Amino acid sequence: MKKRVIVSIILLFAFLFTSAVGFAVTNLMEKKHPSDYKIGIKYEQALESDKPSVVLFYADWCTYCLKFMPRYKILSMVYKDRYNFVMVDCDDSSYARLINDMMISGFPTVYIIDPKYDNRVHLTQGLYVNTMKFREELDRYLRIREMLDRANSLSDKK
Repeated sequence: MKKRVIVSIILLFAFLFTSAVGFAVTNLMEKKHPSDYKIGIKYEQALESDKPSVVLFYADWCTYCLKFMPRYKILSMVYKDRYNFVMVDCDDSSYARLINDMMISGFPTVYIIDPKYDNRVHLTQGLYVNTMKFREELDRYLRIREMLDRANSLSDKK
């Protein structure tokens, strides 16, 4: 009797595990283009915000962009209170001037754009494969921005 219960429990866990894996694989397979992820806000909205933005320039035909999207999604969830996350489709002609101004020449390309300080920082592609290094860079920018905010508040008091 005890063996039957143990075997039943093992079979139940095996079924649940394979179902979860199957669901995850199916969910990943549905996303065939970076634009399927729908992460963040529009670029125009981000410019009106006081928060800095992590802006991803991508193309739907780019396989590297598609591979990067799960990391970008995770980062957008972790940093949603401190950064705006934006996706700019480089095949969208309405962004042609922006793409030219940013000198986008490869995909994916990620910038931190901070309208408050009229600053933009290009994040190197070496960070795209290492989520922890990417996070370190995002945290570093926030520390620098904090220092700028403190310096500005001190000069305003004078």
